Amino acid sequence: MKRNLNDLLYFVTVAREGSFTRAAALLGVTQPAISQAISALEARMQIRLLTRTTRSVSPTAAGERLMASVGTRIDDIEAELDMLTELRDKPAGTVRITCGPNVLRTTLLPKLTPLLREYPDIHVEFDANHGFRDIVADRFDAGVRLGDTIDQDMIAVPIGPKLRMAAVASPDYFARHPAPTTPHELTQHQCINQRMVKSGGLYVWDFDQDGGDLNVRVSGQLTFNTSEHIVDAALAGFGIAFLPEEEFGTHIAEGRLIRILDPWCMPFPGYYLYYPSRKQPSPAFSLVVDALRHKHP
Repeated sequence: MKRNLNDLLYFVTVAREGSFTRAAALLGVTQPAISQAISALEARMQIRLLTRTTRSVSPTAAGERLMASVGTRIDDIEAELDMLTELRDKPAGTVRITCGPNVLRTTLLPKLTPLLREYPDIHVEFDANHGFRDIVADRFDAGVRLGDTIDQDMIAVPIGPKLRMAAVASPDYFARHPAPTTPHELTQHQCINQRMVKSGGLYVWDFDQDGGDLNVRVSGQLTFNTSEHIVDAALAGFGIAFLPEEEFGTHIAEGRLIRILDPWCMPFPGYYLYYPSRKQPSPAFSLVVDALRHKHP
């Protein structure tokens, strides 16, 4: 029975993405071409591999078995093809990284700009979001998170200095409300809450007190799941915001936001690039890691 390896690649991609549309975009082919190829594969094998509904696509039991056996081999082939770029005059390939929008803007792009200009055949695809993606299941080469949130079975490379949280509000807000002098007083104020994408719960503000943690549950009129909108609300005078200080950009230094409770905000591990310990790095990936690695002054 003649088999087309492209058909297997299309099948694995659709099964992983759960969508013909996303698979087509990822592979750079048309959606009808993928659908026709998979239908032909099912016809040749005389078994249904995917269950299709108007809203989703999922593998059947046979599809799960095929994906488990073929998917890792396709990954191995792609990794080996990446490794062959060592034989080129200059490294080439695509590196896929998932990260938050702010660290992408403040850290990743500035650090990678010189590398990308020197190596025009290296391509980087960023997935900027506020949630935690599974980099193995979603086939990313690496992710970026705060150091204390990374699984221990991952290789973690620091890409920036330690961070500090900052509690801030606008001058207008503090003109109407006396600034709190301890974290306990935050319960008497309008605070801008953050809904955590992964857990769905509200973020509990975490302060340091004599070497221990002090947790405060705050309340207010506004809740967001994106840091940039929390900053905007603080600038508009809606209350006190609590985020890593870098999220506020130059607003603190230029007086648009006033920082409070500074003694209760101790440094903590900053952003790390992380990737599976079993990943065999390609030359392009190794160059990206080295460019992002934090060099201590």
